[in-house]
Amino acid sequence: MSYARTWWAVGLRGLLSIIFGALALVWPEIAVEALVLLFGVYVLVDGIFAIVSAIDGRGEYRQWWLVLLEGLLGVAFGVITVVWPRITAVVLLLLIAGWAIATGILQIVAAVLLRKELRGEWLLILSGILSLVLGVLLAIQPQAGAIALVWLIGAYAILFGVLLIALAFRLRGWSKQIQGMLRQA
Repeated sequence: MSYARTWWAVGLRGLLSIIFGALALVWPEIAVEALVLLFGVYVLVDGIFAIVSAIDGRGEYRQWWLVLLEGLLGVAFGVITVVWPRITAVVLLLLIAGWAIATGILQIVAAVLLRKELRGEWLLILSGILSLVLGVLLAIQPQAGAIALVWLIGAYAILFGVLLIALAFRLRGWSKQIQGMLRQA
């Protein structure tokens, strides 16, 4: 039920992801340092919202720690990125790849473990697969041009955001359904 109660946090994560992706697509020639800072802030905020969702649900489902771990990783990657904005493009690429792979794995594991508690878990699995694909592509193609990298990240962020918003609306509906059942009881 915790995920259902915090549907708004999932939706806000999706909205932030779409905004980040749109900015990356509109200004593909953005300097690497600006991309580093933008990515760092995005991952930091995304991590904070994941932590909020995890803490809120810690008493209601056993796998809350997976969402907490995802959030802590996001905050750690965000802080590292903001503190050292002059890192090279290759290091940035590997940082993003590592974050995407770790996030993807954690989302897939969380979806599998929560499949009995969460409807629409396939959206979380799909977003996890999307994260994994992005991470692997970035890791095996470090020589990709800056504009191609920005477009790839922007497209990923928009698609990821759309999936999170779709999941948020499903969770919102589930929350209303549960509240209605509780009122009748």
